[in-house]
Amino acid sequence: MGNRGSIRRRGWSATRSEDGAAQGSAPTAPAASTPSTPSSSGGGSSAGSANQGSGQGSAGTGSNGKGTAAGAGSGDSAKGGKCRTDDLEITASDSTVGGDAEGTVAVQLKNRGSGDCTLSEYAGVDVKTSAGSLSAKRTGEHPGPAVLKTGTSVYFGVNYPLNTSGGSGVRITGLVVTPPDETKPVSLAWPGAATLPVTDGSGSPIKVGPIGSAGQGG
Repeated sequence: MGNRGSIRRRGWSATRSEDGAAQGSAPTAPAASTPSTPSSSGGGSSAGSANQGSGQGSAGTGSNGKGTAAGAGSGDSAKGGKCRTDDLEITASDSTVGGDAEGTVAVQLKNRGSGDCTLSEYAGVDVKTSAGSLSAKRTGEHPGPAVLKTGTSVYFGVNYPLNTSGGSGVRITGLVVTPPDETKPVSLAWPGAATLPVTDGSGSPIKVGPIGSAGQGG
């Protein structure tokens, strides 16, 4: 009996001890977990913020990378970049209409590059003659930029006085075209009238229109 009572007491005591421990630990656990949980949550939040911040940083880098890649592409006549001389097929044809007071040569610039490119304002134009080169004067118009998709063309006009004097005039020997914002020229055969009238040399009689000022179809 003594043993059983002892056992019971021990069992009860153990039960009380376990209950007490359980009861003691129950409030203690929340108390311990309360700072622990926010701390853990805060740590996770910090880690998440760090990860999110890191992710945002990576995205920014990627965006800049893309921006840089796009910039590099534009230098190679990618979309939105300026057309380079090496990416253009440049030709010239006689566009003079009977009865016109001036002769007209239409210059075609065709994009043969791998992406879209832009041309704006004026090309540089020099007409070579037996008496030297004549630089064309700009007409002063500003029609805005032209975007050339691969395989498409834009035109501009070169106007010059017709030699109606009956004399031999000044013989034209060639045409030099430098695309806008480029320094590399292209030399072409002159397709217009063979001569210019003799002038007093006070200024160039050649005029050049802006990109898009002439149209000759595709």
